[in-house]
Amino acid sequence: MHLIGSIIHPLFFCSVPTRYTTWLLGCGILLSGSWVKAQSTTLASINLDLETQDKARHLPAGWAPGIHSPGAPTPGYQVQTDSVVHQQGRYSVRLQSSYDAGTNSFGAAHWAIPARYQGKSITLSGYLKTEAVQNGFAGLWMRLDGPNGTLGFDNMQKANLQGTHDWQLYSITLPLAPEAKTIYLGGLLVGTGSAWLDNLSLTIDGKPLTQARPKATTVYKADADTAFQKSSGIAFSKLSAQQVENLAVLGQVWGFVKYYHPAVARGDYNWDKELFRIMPAVLASQNQADRSRVLSTWLTGLGPVTSPVAATVSPSKIRVQPTLAWLTDGKQLSKELQQQLLYLRAHPAAATAHYYVGPAEAGNLAFLHEDAYAQMAYPDAGYRLLGLFRYWNIIEYFFPYKYAIGEDWQPVLSEFIPQFANAPDALHYRLAALRLIARVHDTHANLWGADKVLTDYRGNYTVPVSIQFVQQQAVVAKLRPTTQAAPTVLQPGDIITTVDGEIVADWVKARQPIFPASNQPTQLRNMAGMLLRGNTPTVRLGIIRNGKASTLDVNRVSLSSLTPPTQTAATDSSHRFLRPDVGYLTLGQISTKSLPRIMSEFSQTKGLVIDIRNYPAEFVVFTLSQYLVPRPTPFVKFSIPVPSQPGLFTWTNALHVRPGKGQAYPGKVVILVNEETQSQAEYTTMALRTAPRATVLGSTTAGADGNVSRFALPGNLSTMISGIGIYYPDGRETQRVGIVPDVEMHPTVQGLQAGRDELLEKALELIDQG
Repeated sequence: MHLIGSIIHPLFFCSVPTRYTTWLLGCGILLSGSWVKAQSTTLASINLDLETQDKARHLPAGWAPGIHSPGAPTPGYQVQTDSVVHQQGRYSVRLQSSYDAGTNSFGAAHWAIPARYQGKSITLSGYLKTEAVQNGFAGLWMRLDGPNGTLGFDNMQKANLQGTHDWQLYSITLPLAPEAKTIYLGGLLVGTGSAWLDNLSLTIDGKPLTQARPKATTVYKADADTAFQKSSGIAFSKLSAQQVENLAVLGQVWGFVKYYHPAVARGDYNWDKELFRIMPAVLASQNQADRSRVLSTWLTGLGPVTSPVAATVSPSKIRVQPTLAWLTDGKQLSKELQQQLLYLRAHPAAATAHYYVGPAEAGNLAFLHEDAYAQMAYPDAGYRLLGLFRYWNIIEYFFPYKYAIGEDWQPVLSEFIPQFANAPDALHYRLAALRLIARVHDTHANLWGADKVLTDYRGNYTVPVSIQFVQQQAVVAKLRPTTQAAPTVLQPGDIITTVDGEIVADWVKARQPIFPASNQPTQLRNMAGMLLRGNTPTVRLGIIRNGKASTLDVNRVSLSSLTPPTQTAATDSSHRFLRPDVGYLTLGQISTKSLPRIMSEFSQTKGLVIDIRNYPAEFVVFTLSQYLVPRPTPFVKFSIPVPSQPGLFTWTNALHVRPGKGQAYPGKVVILVNEETQSQAEYTTMALRTAPRATVLGSTTAGADGNVSRFALPGNLSTMISGIGIYYPDGRETQRVGIVPDVEMHPTVQGLQAGRDELLEKALELIDQG
């Protein structure tokens, strides 16, 4: 899973379709925990039958409308109690669009409760009634948040509940992650029409909450440290070269101790606050000796290190070693400080429990207790430096592809200290963070979420077209539907040469440092969605159409007026016959339960085109590949972090796809990929290309594979990284490289002008060649 303003790209193993707007973000944007506080609730007070009313607010007691802040309705929607239409009792909640509801808009009602329960799964059930729902859907929604963002989300989008329907019972289920902190639930209406919600229930492993086991809680000393809530106390007008050096050494030592020291791992210290306590003395140090003395005394004060010697790992299992040569750098560290750090290196914190790092489901790590400091829209200098140190050290110790970023990571810390320290406002702080993130070259890494500062910077208006970079030129690929009546004067195939007088190539070059991506095609993909955005209702564009240059004043529309792409439909549009002997399957609309029927229909064809120029609607790596492979076949292996030795990554055994019960599909398989093929889509391609007669056709994919690990930065900034390494069984890379096609092909300007799918045409040609 990538969000830039209101446009996202997908996460690995997280069903977020490509380029969906914020109301469709099932992985951490919609109904963000940064603004919703979990009410202090008892089981008896959870008002799921909606019968206890807050008459002053025209809502069930404890419920709130909208998502922008508690009690603030979404513009264009009424969210309130209905005493006339109800499934049981006397009341329901009605969500109704008004005349000014945009297609990208939604209305929601929510309740939030602490996740105090043990179990494997949690299910929300409830009754829904709809009337004339169009341009969207209605649904129940539920979301689980952990210390660093969303752990699970479902909004019934795939059910595609549209039109008019009487009361019907629905349910959604999520895995109940042990690290979950808050449960958010409610009803949702996307688009226009009306929806009613009533008679809800919440169960854990099929049992009501009254029978759910309470979750054991651990009390940490770090949680009791409430200092520096409003300010770090760090301020300076200008940093000297000595102070930059001091801060760089502090950042490295602080991060190393954070992940290696047993006292920090136990949660005895809030390491953010300890940074602010030690930073003034480090800043005041006049030389290496002064600085080392301050840091050595600080480490001694943490108490003795009694951890056992680190376990030995077989060299054959190691993919990446920690880069800790700086621990013996005599120019930066005194002998005494070196000895302390080396001893800590040899006796790291135990892997069983760490206050700041925990296991995630796929072998990657969950970053814990990383406070977003959401109350600080523009954090002060100390908190901004905390953001830099936090990010730099997470990359240093837990990014599986640090070796592939193309430069030495250590000097990057010193380079960015002035940028973070001197950022004059909230926007420049965010731009500094984007420049830092971009240096990692991971398409999973970005600033995610509907951040108002960045949205205003990028523009609240855009031209309703999709832009695609073809042969290094910005080309109109297609028109986008909008609720605003005026059609655009642009046409598919138009080449955009200038935007308000700025040459497109110059626009790209100037902004590349703030567009994180694994490779250039993916960076251009992301930039294409921003090229025509702005805060004025019109934009002057230089274009080339049919070989002739001209200048046009083009109307923009509000972002909220754009009709989002949908990966669900009233009928199954995931497959069709391109001709009687060739089947076509697009994973952007695939349903696992329909695969047996689809593959039965295609069983006698001579060729099958599988289109993965999208994000799979469902995880079909094994369920689809079983129809294509005749024998167990390895397709991937992973590198995973070793929590007890931060910076160390080890190999796993290869994972296999396996045949099903019937005969493997005998025909030619052509898999279509491009820069939209990202993360789970790339992983799926790796599996499907093991079919004996498979050919991958297209261009460089996004080059970002591996389950993601999320964390926050001060100022309520949300980011993440690829958390595990993904490799072919023989060790070949996928990060940055992407899935290398067997046959490389790109669309052309002429093809876009004619509305042709040139890759699909080539796929048919390859099938005919046998």
